Amino acid sequence: MRTKVKEFRTAARMTQQQLADLVHVSSRTIISIEKEQYSPSLMLAYRMAEVFGVTVEELCCLKENKELEDKQYQEL
Repeated sequence: MRTKVKEFRTAARMTQQQLADLVHVSSRTIISIEKEQYSPSLMLAYRMAEVFGVTVEELCCLKENKELEDKQYQEL
């Protein structure tokens, strides 16, 4: 799943470890989210959204991800 975690984190001049510490996960989790190898849980997404002062919808590109998923289902 595409997210804007890296965009918001770099704009905040925050390291992956600093963000990880704030949301109570390992830096590997943040790295995996940023590489789109792992989708955050709802609670983790909420915690990160709070850190950046944005909505979960904005952080996780929910509209864009839904459209991509819908398109995949239509192609079946």
